[in-house]
Amino acid sequence: MKPKWDAIFNTLEKWRLQLSAAAENNPSVSTIAENYRNDPWAVLVSTILSLRTKDEVTLAASERLLEIAVSPAELAAMKTAAIEKLIYPAGFYRNKTASLKKIAAILLEQYGGKVPSSMDDLLALPGVGRKTANLVLNEAFDINAICVDIHVHRISNRCGWLSSKTPEETEMILRKILPLRFWKKINYLLVLYGQKLCRPVSPFCSRCVIERHCARNGVDRSR
Repeated sequence: MKPKWDAIFNTLEKWRLQLSAAAENNPSVSTIAENYRNDPWAVLVSTILSLRTKDEVTLAASERLLEIAVSPAELAAMKTAAIEKLIYPAGFYRNKTASLKKIAAILLEQYGGKVPSSMDDLLALPGVGRKTANLVLNEAFDINAICVDIHVHRISNRCGWLSSKTPEETEMILRKILPLRFWKKINYLLVLYGQKLCRPVSPFCSRCVIERHCARNGVDRSR
């Protein structure tokens, strides 16, 4: 069955607004984007810190670091230990510190201290994968891109909108079937939905607002 995208996204957006009104919304990279007025450097830093890290930890770590490292030049001048201390306890904070130091040097040497706005250039940066690159394009440059993380991948397959084995494969399929007007929204909405209701194990199907659009693929147990 072909997904009814307008109905799906309208329902998810209404649910998000109700959640926000109840003060249950989670901090995210989008919060960083808003706080720093879509500064590409801030979005790139916070996105890298967010990998395998809880949103509230990412937000706090990003704010601590960006208060000092307001641009690649400031971060490049910082000592490794100082960066590690500021971003701890973000997951893999030592590896992320190393990547950020390398990225800052590359941006200064090759891009005049600016974050590039092309997928190929972003992917060439250390520690930057398709998820990070797409999110930076979305949040920092207002470029249509589909950011697929574990939530988008899981929910898209669970609902039966597509069938794929990896997040990258999911992205490529969504590029073909998802209307352009929803590209920027899908990550933010499905990440929030995956965190709150459509959990990996035993999802809250009894509270699902898009149940009519879901095939419940692979759901053996639910609440």
